[in-house]
Amino acid sequence: MLLSFLAVTAIAIVSLRDLFAVVMLFGIYSLLSASIFLVLDAVDVSFTEAAVGAGISTVLMLGTLALTARTEKKPAHLAWLPLLVVAITGAALIYGTLDMPRWGDANAPINQHVVPRYILGSLPETSVPNIVTAVLASYRGYDTLGEVTVIFTAGIGVMLLLGNGNSNRRRKKGGRKR
Repeated sequence: MLLSFLAVTAIAIVSLRDLFAVVMLFGIYSLLSASIFLVLDAVDVSFTEAAVGAGISTVLMLGTLALTARTEKKPAHLAWLPLLVVAITGAALIYGTLDMPRWGDANAPINQHVVPRYILGSLPETSVPNIVTAVLASYRGYDTLGEVTVIFTAGIGVMLLLGNGNSNRRRKKGGRKR
């Protein structure tokens, strides 16, 4: 059911020309994606998708929309090259999944050495009762710190790029430059 809602939302996004409606549908798309991750028991990924995808991205797109036009210009012609690139990329991604182990296969390589080590060793090694927290905060602590640093740096960069929007107005009114 969630995948069908996701597909309908994607089709609506592609077909609309009103950019405000597109931004709102992108937020809905992210919330649907977060719901799918939650159903798949990937709570940490679901939380990240909800916060970044539906939250921060929607706010940034609305901020960008305030600086641009409300509607998309109609293309002069239908471009088939982007559709061809997307179709080829999608086919390559599907082809890449054909040799993956079946969902939940106990004999999959990940279940042979990595998962048992985390399940059996995370509590004695880290003293953290939640295995996911132990993996993200202890085993992959530097990786998580790097991801947070990248997100923080990107947020600061976007804020600097967008600015406060008042510098051009002050110059036009004869105010002093910064």
